Amino acid sequence: MVTMRDVADRAGVSIATVSFVVNDTKPVSAGTRQRIEQAMADLGFRRNAVARALASRRTHILAMAYPALDHDLSSSSLEFFTSAAATAAKLDHHLVLWPVSNDAAELTELLGQGLVDGVLLMEVQLDDPRVAALTDSRVPFALIGRTADPAPFVHVDIDFEATIRDALTHLHELGHRRIVLVSGDRTDPSMIDYGPYVRAEEAFAGQAESRGIQPTILRCGPTAAAGRELAGRLLDDQPDTTGVLIMKEYASLGLVSELRRRGRDIPGDISVLPLVASKELPALSDPELTIMRSPGPELGRLGVQALIQVIEGHEPPPPQLIPCHLELAASTGPALAAGSVP
Repeated sequence: MVTMRDVADRAGVSIATVSFVVNDTKPVSAGTRQRIEQAMADLGFRRNAVARALASRRTHILAMAYPALDHDLSSSSLEFFTSAAATAAKLDHHLVLWPVSNDAAELTELLGQGLVDGVLLMEVQLDDPRVAALTDSRVPFALIGRTADPAPFVHVDIDFEATIRDALTHLHELGHRRIVLVSGDRTDPSMIDYGPYVRAEEAFAGQAESRGIQPTILRCGPTAAAGRELAGRLLDDQPDTTGVLIMKEYASLGLVSELRRRGRDIPGDISVLPLVASKELPALSDPELTIMRSPGPELGRLGVQALIQVIEGHEPPPPQLIPCHLELAASTGPALAAGSVP
């Protein structure tokens, strides 16, 4: 077994200096650190994570709190996780997923165990009890999302105002004037003030009216089955619809499938444009879907970087809002002429 004595001998330094590097407890010159790290690599030395945590009073573990039982685990969500984990690793940290519920009780219990250096909070509600729990715990945290008043908190988020604007502009320039936004189901108490739904709906209502479009909003669950059920409601209740913006990835697949089964051409009769979508989604559909591509990879990276700056006592970066990006495929096209809806 390789010991710190072996590393010290090979690097030509004291055991104490090796300990400073291994446990990150005191600054060491760049040249000395490089010699020690090279010696560790040559000898196959492995850091003892427990000893390091005890010495530095830091675990170098970050938790991403995601309410998996309350929210669907979509491909776009996985992009947040994988990007955040890769960024944490590059910055000498480990990222773990805490699938805790939207109430604060379970999160408070986990925080009390001192397992992590900081928390990255996802799926943020406008009035989120988890934020209060984190504030009370004094554990460093950052948000991927926003509360009703986000100013006091370190956060990054999707720019829903710009995302809706760009999506509406795309359909409007194709001649669409009868456009429906499909938001998520807000009947569950945990979803009533879910930030992305509220902000997307508010942006759509305001921007549609400014373009002379009646702001029609429907809601559905996250599954493909919910999307198929939505297709029936759309055709029965909003038969003149020519364009659909939809928030849920899997529901968009069910919607397109059922519309086609009922004889509607996509995009000849109805254009479908999923919002906050992952790069894998377009190819899962026939026709391939035009999407507003989620900035999940970028937000995951920025969230981790901001959190580590807070943990290390540095000035956190300013809040960043990043819009989804339009990626064209085959599910959007020119609107039908008025009165030609089948």
